[in-house]
Amino acid sequence: MKVVIIEDELAASDNLTYLLHTIDSDIEILKVLDSVKSSVAFLSKPHEAELIFMDIHLADGVSFEIFDRVAINIPVIFATAYNQYTLKAFKFNSIDYLLKPIDQDELSDALQQFKVQNKEQGIADHQVKGLLDLIKTKSKSYKSTFLVNYREEMIPLKTINIAYFRVDTGIVKGITLDNKSYSMDNKLEDIEEELSPEDFHRVNRQFLVNREAIVNIKPYFSGKLVVVVNPVCDERIIVSKAKATEFKDWVGS
Repeated sequence: MKVVIIEDELAASDNLTYLLHTIDSDIEILKVLDSVKSSVAFLSKPHEAELIFMDIHLADGVSFEIFDRVAINIPVIFATAYNQYTLKAFKFNSIDYLLKPIDQDELSDALQQFKVQNKEQGIADHQVKGLLDLIKTKSKSYKSTFLVNYREEMIPLKTINIAYFRVDTGIVKGITLDNKSYSMDNKLEDIEEELSPEDFHRVNRQFLVNREAIVNIKPYFSGKLVVVVNPVCDERIIVSKAKATEFKDWVGS
């Protein structure tokens, strides 16, 4: 099988290449491309690719722009860090995807699916339009203020002043930059949906962290990471090995 990878993060493309070769050593990576421009240039010429793995956000734009400039008549599997709510649109538009960080078993299943389906099947214009509409929809404004209960009154709590959200004995709490704690009425999953992914990151099941609160990141055993925040948290904030690369990429973006 001959594959093209369109991904602007070197660590992500290297990891995908490693996983593909682990699953099937006969897979040939024809080209790794990191931009809309280079992808259009490559795909506009005759090539032998049978399958494309494509990230959504590239160095010079959104990968869906590639479909406006060149016809792609082979299957495409998108690799995306979008949340589960957004991924419903991929299912609705019948487009295959893998959620980052890519799991080897899920990748293996996707390859198996590719083998049993029509290898000549590309993505139709209406499918691309559906995903483009999704991107525009997700450009919505995010929550800037939470109304929280404090003693016998309700006060507005600015999102930019929240260092991190944590689950503490089943209760979600917002910890501010000046180290005050407020109980939240929402579930952590719901709060995550309301916040800008540029500013806040879900590091694990218990913590949703503001990038401005991160002091440093320390290596932990088995490839995990420990996130040190300010104000200091009395519980160690651990990022799993599977999510370590994604988290570091987010911090460095």
